[in-house]
Amino acid sequence: MTFSDRRAAQLATRLAFFVAGFGIACWAPLVPFAKLRLAVDDATLGLLLLSLGVGSVASMLAAGLLSARYGSKPVVIVSGLALGLLLPPLTVASTPITLAIALFAFGAALGSLDVAINIQAIEVERLSERPLMSGFHAQFSIGGFVGSGIMTLLLAFEVAPLPGTLACCALALVAMIVAAPRLVANKPAQSGPLLVLPHGAVLLLAALAAIMFLVEGAMLDWSALLLTGSGRLPAAQAGLGYIMFSIAMTAGRLVGDVVVARIGDRATLLWGSAIAIIGFVVLLALPSVVAAMAGFALIGAGASNLVPVLFRGAGAQSTMPVGLAVAAVTTAGYSGVLLGPAGIGFVAAATSLPTAFWMLAALLVVVLVSAPLVARAPR
Repeated sequence: MTFSDRRAAQLATRLAFFVAGFGIACWAPLVPFAKLRLAVDDATLGLLLLSLGVGSVASMLAAGLLSARYGSKPVVIVSGLALGLLLPPLTVASTPITLAIALFAFGAALGSLDVAINIQAIEVERLSERPLMSGFHAQFSIGGFVGSGIMTLLLAFEVAPLPGTLACCALALVAMIVAAPRLVANKPAQSGPLLVLPHGAVLLLAALAAIMFLVEGAMLDWSALLLTGSGRLPAAQAGLGYIMFSIAMTAGRLVGDVVVARIGDRATLLWGSAIAIIGFVVLLALPSVVAAMAGFALIGAGASNLVPVLFRGAGAQSTMPVGLAVAAVTTAGYSGVLLGPAGIGFVAAATSLPTAFWMLAALLVVVLVSAPLVARAPR
């Protein structure tokens, strides 16, 4: 592969990561509108959001098998286009059952894309012979910032959700059309079973990944409701919390490769989880809008490089073949997306939404104390 081909593949992979973050973030500001449109409580909304998680996890197994047989390129293209096309139906579903179906399909496209782009990223990083994973994940965060920012801005200017999502759909489709011919057309050749349960060090990595995806999913699905429920912001502006989270996560990932190279994976996990925990304390203990925005920013900054470090750990371990370990960590990690929204909804219904967020902070303590066990020190 020539230098220009590598650069083109890097660009295409970044665009695919961008579309994944953009698509899911466009949904975040629409959650309060969906709840209002359907007139459901937190527990019912949690069950509806569970459809998105079920669709995501169910599609990951198929995406892994398809990528193993045909390469990740066609899976990235099809799922990326589907993600954009499935945005508008989320705004017109008028009953809980139709929204559940729309969320399942949307989640299936997202899950397939997430698996395929990480496989694509590993291949492009190998061909480029230099670290790129944090930068790729930064594009997911940039997509999250742009998607939630555009949708929040449109809603603030009283643009209805349907035309707003149609505009976002067009942007996602253009990005995928540009990326499609530049993706690497690889066909992985791997002996042994394609599906294995994580074990040994990979089991711990998978559990920590599940926690981190749960935290990120909570920011996406419940941050707006946390702000509106506490009376700090109206529904049209409640997407600002996720915007702050996305900005901080983007900044952290853009410098992530440099930071990890300087302080090592172990310190990155320790300090990152500690900063995120402090962010939850600021968000939940202080009642002002400024404190809420600061809390979301600290959570985003602290969590920014934890998932890339866990993926790097899956690549460095020797318990399982690297490809199988990465697939296992990805699938197990996204179980946080499956279980998280419903779990938070049930806890919020039984106690309160802030109590559910305090439980997320407690889970981050598990990441902090596990850091010495799973991450290497600077070399």
